Amino acid sequence: MSLMIDIRKLALFNKMAKEGGNTVAEHLSTMTGMETEMEITKINFIDVPDIKTHVGDNKQIGISIELEEPPHGHILFLLNADSAKDLARGMIGDMGGSDPEQDGFTEMERSAIQEIGNIMTSGFIDGWANVLETTIDISTPTFTYGPGSGMVDELVGERDSEMALMFDSRVQALDSDIDVKVYTFPELDELVELMQEIEV
Repeated sequence: MSLMIDIRKLALFNKMAKEGGNTVAEHLSTMTGMETEMEITKINFIDVPDIKTHVGDNKQIGISIELEEPPHGHILFLLNADSAKDLARGMIGDMGGSDPEQDGFTEMERSAIQEIGNIMTSGFIDGWANVLETTIDISTPTFTYGPGSGMVDELVGERDSEMALMFDSRVQALDSDIDVKVYTFPELDELVELMQEIEV
């Protein structure tokens, strides 16, 4: 596997993260009425075991998709239950079906979170596809509740290569404590191949 890339193209990594993040933030703002922004905290090549340590064992809501076209791989969004409930409430608005005091999620809240998952995953990949000048089909989002480290293991624990590309990004709502983290695990050799074809 050759990961050699023209140094002038390294900025594309940052552009992909920003474009994907900004698209998500715009879509969320439209759907929930909350002002959201995307913050890219770091972009790293990192060992899978280190990602599991970074994500931690706390129980979180995970929304994951598989990329069905190059650069293949997976995207994982993580958020805590309170953030998910706040986002769902923003989307449901005055329609009822949301209960801030209830421990679990109402049927309406679950449905809203599923729709938010669709918005976030498709928005992020649309941003990537724009930068890479391609189209990328994705699977239906999968929802999981459990330790974040277990989700990472499930998605990339079986990889031949133990290295992954980690975009540590956060979508934040400005008037709320909502915090959504995004981790991406593309197949590195395919990603580099796509980047090599782009003129800089």
